[in-house]
Amino acid sequence: MSETDSFIEEVSEEVRRDRLFGYIRRYGWIAVLLVVLLVGGAAYNEWTKASARAAAQARGDAILAALDADTSADRQAALAEIDADGQSGAIIGLLAASEAVADEDADAAAAALQAIENDGALPELYRQLAILKRTILTADSTDPADRIAALEPLTAPGAAFRVLAEEQIALAEAETGDTDAALARLRALLNDTQATPGLRQRVNQLIVALGGDPEQA
Repeated sequence: MSETDSFIEEVSEEVRRDRLFGYIRRYGWIAVLLVVLLVGGAAYNEWTKASARAAAQARGDAILAALDADTSADRQAALAEIDADGQSGAIIGLLAASEAVADEDADAAAAALQAIENDGALPELYRQLAILKRTILTADSTDPADRIAALEPLTAPGAAFRVLAEEQIALAEAETGDTDAALARLRALLNDTQATPGLRQRVNQLIVALGGDPEQA
């Protein structure tokens, strides 16, 4: 390489270096800002997760403390003071309904369950459980046809409480005098793979009580 070529290469390298430093001086703050945003975002994300964990733990401790109260009325009052919404609120509502039942306050229990049913933001699982519990709770004061209408959506394939809803519908059908429909539904439950041993035992007893023969299933 000649001295001229070497000189030109050195000059070109110096020009490139000066241009690079110019870019850094002009746009370096963008890189710094990106780093700050990344670090800050990660820190905020970790803080959010830690806050959510702490809130969930505090809520769980409050629920346990409420359930440790001496009477059902005290437990209901303590549960009502817990600030929660969404799934946590649904769980607290279900617990409050159970305490109201224990306190023989069917109206309060039904109201708590109805609130869960009407909350369209909740997962279907909680709403269906509330429907099932409320229907059973108010069976003595509700028309059988109304109970059947409320429970039929719970009998869809794959529904979490399908077999329990089928049992309650069979009871309502028997109340209306439609014994044949009730027996057919109960016999189908005996062959249902999702039916638990306890449910099958109850179904057997109901079939006998309705004058049917469990062996025909």
